[in-house]
Amino acid sequence: MTEKEKMLAGMIYDAGSDKELVAERLECKELCREYNDLRPKDTAAREALLHRIFGYIDGDILVEQPFYCDYGYNIRVGRNFYANFNLVVLDEAPVTFGDNVFIAPNCGFYTAEHPINAEERSKGLEYARPITVGSDVWFGAGVSVLPGVTIGSNCVIGAGSVVVGDIPSDSVAVGNPCKVIRSLK
Repeated sequence: MTEKEKMLAGMIYDAGSDKELVAERLECKELCREYNDLRPKDTAAREALLHRIFGYIDGDILVEQPFYCDYGYNIRVGRNFYANFNLVVLDEAPVTFGDNVFIAPNCGFYTAEHPINAEERSKGLEYARPITVGSDVWFGAGVSVLPGVTIGSNCVIGAGSVVVGDIPSDSVAVGNPCKVIRSLK
């Protein structure tokens, strides 16, 4: 089994020494740099490049520059997707966004994790768990979503939140760790 196959299966893998993964990350970083260097008013070129970077785009998309990701092909977005400045997506595992998702500046979605065991961690080993976001979700500024989290539809995640566990649909959630403070039903 290759290191990429292990990564995609959620197993522990070595991202640093695997030539295929290193090459894919470098290619994606080049595409992100190209995207970030485009003029903001060149909307057609920006959208075309996002279609090259992301694994799947279902409709209208606007991602403000700068934007960074590791592989790109693990990112899936629904219709009417908007992300403000400084979006970071570490997409070692799938990161899926539903329709009508709005992301404020300085947000990050991180699927990669490292072993708690220092000896394993010092070898550069890691694993990844997917992040899933439903439809009609708004993320305030500076939100961090950690590996393995599912956020339901019709949610608001307050600014500065660190989302370490699942958030049910129809919720307003805030804090570190992020907790539901109000139901929208």
